[in-house]
Formats: sequence, structure tokens, C-alpha cells
Amino acid sequence: MEVVRSPLEVSITLSQAKKLIQCMSHEQSFMLLSPPGVGKSEMVYQAAAEAGLPCRSLLGTQIAPEDVSGIPRIVGERSVFCPPRMLLPEKPEPFCLFLDELPACAPDVQKAFYSLLLERRLGEHALPRGTWVVAAGNRAQDRALVRSMSSALVNRVTILHLRVDAGEWQDWAARHGVRADVRNFIAHMPDALMRPVPAEPVPFSTPRAWTLLSRALDLAEGAGVLTPDTRRALAFGRLSAEDAAVFCALAEEQIGAMRPIEDYIVRPELLPRTDAARWFILNCVRQNVRDGTLSHLKPRAVNRFLRALQPEQQLTVLTDLVERWGEMGADRAMLDLLKKVTAT
Repeated sequence: MEVVRSPLEVSITLSQAKKLIQCMSHEQSFMLLSPPGVGKSEMVYQAAAEAGLPCRSLLGTQIAPEDVSGIPRIVGERSVFCPPRMLLPEKPEPFCLFLDELPACAPDVQKAFYSLLLERRLGEHALPRGTWVVAAGNRAQDRALVRSMSSALVNRVTILHLRVDAGEWQDWAARHGVRADVRNFIAHMPDALMRPVPAEPVPFSTPRAWTLLSRALDLAEGAGVLTPDTRRALAFGRLSAEDAAVFCALAEEQIGAMRPIEDYIVRPELLPRTDAARWFILNCVRQNVRDGTLSHLKPRAVNRFLRALQPEQQLTVLTDLVERWGEMGADRAMLDLLKKVTAT
């Protein structure tokens, strides 16, 4: 049987999406889709604030069709629908209408938004000129109680798939008081900023989770109750288990200021002695090798670094990256490891 593949999803960052919203949302409606915890809602609020527009938000899971279309009243011999003040304020001034969790709405609620999304109208009432209409929600694969969207709804909006950019988040985190230890951890393990949504309902790492953990640690520290046990409880209650374990281990072992990753390769004796801290540095090495930022190092230094590691550590840094290490000139060290593993 032929397998039908889903279309390729082209994603953009939050800052790229914000620029599109600011220049086009007065005419065209957008639907922002991403995993939970990326920061869609805050980005929309920030975009509206920068444009000088008040932002009114409707939560899709908490509204009924009449909350959109309005309640009828009799005027003369006709019925007239009175739209809610949230969607059509008494003063005809532009604003940002943010429809949060729209994919989670019931089908009849989604249908009620059709004319609003396409024509900027609520029955016979038009939205104030210059009003933005922006919707957001999670994807079906995120297991976030998302309903299927009709083709009629999809065809009325521009769908933007959002992705997390670690550099953008670092800039935002520095401006919003996220703890230095959290920012440093993400700086050296950017993959930990956003983990895939797990199959089970357990905590997992997202930008929102890291931000809330930072605030929780600040509160606990300010109250004098931040201990290794409470740090672990807070971290494991917010993050993916593997990220929480490494983050707490590094905090407890006081790894100190990080050196540039190439320093650890040129001088392997600088590697931390404790297991968790060493694993953290080796993971950073793997990421730099994968990203091609260490290609300037001399093969002699690369081979000496690999030979300084235990065989299991060598296997860890080489897994899935053999070709990359080969491009850096690590052929001799890899051959030596192969002989050890095969005992030949």
C-alpha cells in the first residue's frame, strides 16, 4: 500500500512571525501553530504593544458560538444580533483580536469565526479599520486536545508554523531577568530549550518551562529554602527528566565558568573530573562537531583529545558523527578505538 506523506512544514522563528503580523494582520488573518510552551501568546501581545494596539484575547476552549455571533434583540419588526463588546468595542478604534487555542474550539465555534477571519465582519458589523485578527494553537501531533480544523477554516488564514530559536530566546531571557545559570545551561545545550512532546503526560522542556523554573528558583532562593532537594523537585517538576538531572548535577557540583569548547579539545586535562560535569562538556563538544564550528582545529589536537577519553566516552562523542569527526582528521583515533572495541 502506498504511504501518503504529509506536506513539508516550513517553519519560521517568533521574531520573523512578529514582523509578518505587524505588517499584514490589518488585512490578512494568521494562524500560528507550534508545540506548547514556545511563546506564541506573548509574542502576539508584544507585537500589538509595539504597534500601539490594545490586545483583546479570547480562549477558544471557553467560548460558545453565541460568544462570537452575539445575542439577538428585536428592533422594529426585525431581529438584530448584538456582537459582544470583546469583539466589537463601542469605540470604533483598531485593536488586536487574539483568538488563542482556536484549533481546540468545537466545530460550531470554529464555524462562527469564518466571516471574522476572512471578511473582518460579525454579521452586519465590520471590525474597526486596521484591526488585527491573529489566531494560535497547538498541532495535532502535540497531543494538546486539538480538534481537526475544517478546510474552510484553513483556507481563510495564513498558517505559520513556528520554531524555537535559541539565540532569540537568549536575547529575550536576558531582558526579562531569567537566571544566569539557566541561560548558561541553554547556551551550551541549546537542544534542551525545546524537547519533543512526550507520549506520556510528564513534564518536558520548553522555553516556558525554563522561564517558570527560573522564577521558581528565584522565589525559593529569596525565601531561603533552595536546597539540592528543592532544586531537584522544582526542576523535575518542570523539565524533561534528562535535562533536569544534568541541570541539577551541574548546580550541585559547581562546574564553574565554562571555557570555550575548543579549549577542552586542545587541553583535555581541563575536562571536569565528575561524571555529570564531564558528560555535559562532552555533549557540548558533540553539538559543536555537529554544527561544524570546530573544523579549524588541527587533526593532531583532535586525535589527542579523543585518545584522552575512556572508550565509552569516545563512543558517546562519535555516535552518529563519525563522518564529521573524519572531516576533522580524527581517523587515527577512530581506528585505535575500533581495534580496542573489536579486540583485534
